[in-house]
Amino acid sequence: QVQLVESGGGLVQPGGSLTLSCVASGFAFSNYCSNWYRQAPGKERGWVAGIASPGVSSNTANSVKGRFTVSRDNVKSTMTLQMNNLRPDGTAVYYCNAERGSTRYWGQGTQGTVSS
Repeated sequence: QVQLVESGGGLVQPGGSLTLSCVASGFAFSNYCSNWYRQAPGKERGWVAGIASPGVSSNTANSVKGRFTVSRDNVKSTMTLQMNNLRPDGTAVYYCNAERGSTRYWGQGTQGTVSS
């Protein structure tokens, strides 16, 4: 059974940090590129960060560049999104994704809320 399970969401004040984790199971995670997306209330899901396997190449969206860092551990089949200096526009449901060719897997999402 293919699963991607996110965790680490929560409530944080502006300027604070959150660390999101994603654990993959049921497929060969090391053979897939992996990404983080987010969907804010009333908006479409958008790409935040991505990392190739084995993790040499990564990239982040311009809106989070310098504040968010993506990493992965193929031995543990995990991916992490370190989010620093969060702003209120960071309030969203965050999803992890693994993809290879036309195959895409999604997690169920974890809520991150940035508010004072």
